[in-house]
Amino acid sequence: MAKSESTVFSNFHLNEGSPTPLYRQLQQLIKEAMELGAIAVDDAIPAERDIAADLGISRVTVRKAVRELVDEGLLVQRQGAGTFVKGRMEQPMSKLTGFTEEMAKRGMTPGVKWLDRSIGVASPEEAMALNISPGTEVSRLARIRYGADKPVAIEYTTVPRIFLPSPDLVTLSLYDVLTSTNHRPYRALQRLRAELFSPEMAELLNLGANSVALYMERRSYLKDGRAVEFTRSFYRGDSYDFVTELQLDVKTTRFPSIV
Repeated sequence: MAKSESTVFSNFHLNEGSPTPLYRQLQQLIKEAMELGAIAVDDAIPAERDIAADLGISRVTVRKAVRELVDEGLLVQRQGAGTFVKGRMEQPMSKLTGFTEEMAKRGMTPGVKWLDRSIGVASPEEAMALNISPGTEVSRLARIRYGADKPVAIEYTTVPRIFLPSPDLVTLSLYDVLTSTNHRPYRALQRLRAELFSPEMAELLNLGANSVALYMERRSYLKDGRAVEFTRSFYRGDSYDFVTELQLDVKTTRFPSIV
């Protein structure tokens, strides 16, 4: 029987002696191929049988790896056409995670370009959002967020100095810093709406004039109820989806009796 056509994974090998399951190793290979551009957005990944033949694993293992990446939103399966790299990133709105964590889960290298890291006194808007006095000192972070070297969002974050003494403590992930001081947000309220990028913002994200932004406002709280974070994020509307799962509220639903 003729060997299947070589794929992007032809020169790789999985370690059967590793404690990491083979399907997990394959997922990492696929993510690395995506990050390096070996498989671009909207490209089809190789067929299951070809990946299995190249790596010497079963199609069941390949199918399991691919299915989970589809569930994560990294890949999309199109009936009769194959499995493709998803062009738009999805972020579930049911879990309180930071941008860095979301990129890492997708196998994408997170990056940042700092626009501002400074200390000041809370503005009336910040004071109201964080439930602090207008004269309270705060740390401010303004940055462009990157996923796999692509600018995807601009974020403006304000944190009371009692929780973040210096904004210079944040090199990539704010939540990592807050976790290290036991001030990781426990819950958050978010608002989402469509807006237009300002000309300055559009230029920073390499977008054209009048490009649409997904504006997200987040107010995060500690377990004791104190507000720890006020973030305003402007995501690229052409590459980001926010996803939430809805379930039937059986407590308020009344079904007709069958007699």
